[in-house]
Order: sequence, then C-alpha cells, then structure tokens
Amino acid sequence: TLRQGRVFFSGDDITALAPQERVALGMGFVPQNANVFTSMTVEENLEMGAFTRKDDFARTMEQVYSLFPILKEKRLQPAGELSGGQRQQVAVGRALMTEPRVLMLDEPTAGVSPIVMDELFDRILEVAKTGIAVMMVEQNARQALEIADRGYVLVQGENRYTDSGQALLADPEVRKAFLGG
Repeated sequence: TLRQGRVFFSGDDITALAPQERVALGMGFVPQNANVFTSMTVEENLEMGAFTRKDDFARTMEQVYSLFPILKEKRLQPAGELSGGQRQQVAVGRALMTEPRVLMLDEPTAGVSPIVMDELFDRILEVAKTGIAVMMVEQNARQALEIADRGYVLVQGENRYTDSGQALLADPEVRKAFLGG
C-alpha cells in the first residue's frame, strides 16, 4: 500500500486509479501468489487477460503460445493441475494478453526449480525485446541483475544502490552484501 508520494505513468498521476484503469493505460501485473484461476483452463485464463479488449485477440494468443509452447499443449487443462513454473507462464501470458506497455512482475521465479527459473528469465528477456518495458521485483538478485538494463537494490525498504545490472554485479559492496561475495 502506498503510504506517501505519488505514482506517475507516462507523465500522468495514476495514484488514485483503479486497477482496471491502470490496465487500460497499458500496465500489466503478475502477482507472486494466487496468480491463476485454478479451476479454469489455461486458455480460459489467457482469455481473462483480454477481457478489456474490444478487438480480436487471436494474434496475441498465438504470440503467448509461441513464447510458452507448453501452454498451447495444455490449453484445455485446468490451470490448477499445472506445475508451479507452468502456472507462472500462464500468469505472465494472461498479463501479456492485455498488450501492456509495462509488465510488472512480482517474484516471477519464486518457488520454481533452477531450470524453470532460467527459462522464465529467458522468456522475460524475449518480452523485453518486443518493446514492452519490464519492471521486476526478484529475490534471485544475481539472475535478475544479469538481464536488467537498470537495477535497484533495496535495503530495509530503501533504495541503496542504483545502476545498470552489469555495474551492480561488478560493485564490490553489492557483491559482498547481496551476491555472496
């Protein structure tokens, strides 16, 4: 919950906007927990991401399936039957169905295996290469900084270090305190 300050997006104050108004402006969000509708199929979850769209979203659906091929294979399966990594793919895919300009990810690799984590980071990079800005909160600092254009290291809720991902990886203080040396 925002306690002080204002939130701006493309120069507009969005502090008081409802979530659906933020989505309409081009903001996509993937929460860390409870991020899929478990009783709905994969395809229904993705369609839910397009609920505000008035156009034909079939092209976007195919782009999501291209990014996450396993979802196309499992499109008729309830999302609740998927692995944690596959659920994360559904959640990211649903957010992409809104055609966001900014995709915000809260701990996208929480609770997934190292192999799935690497794959998710690769997919996040692919999303960024399409021109969608990606803002990610991630505890796997090393992997996140490896793909970050810009990184912010928070200490007790305050921004302590800001630089490019590569510069933060090379910073001796950051390495010692947050990256195990």
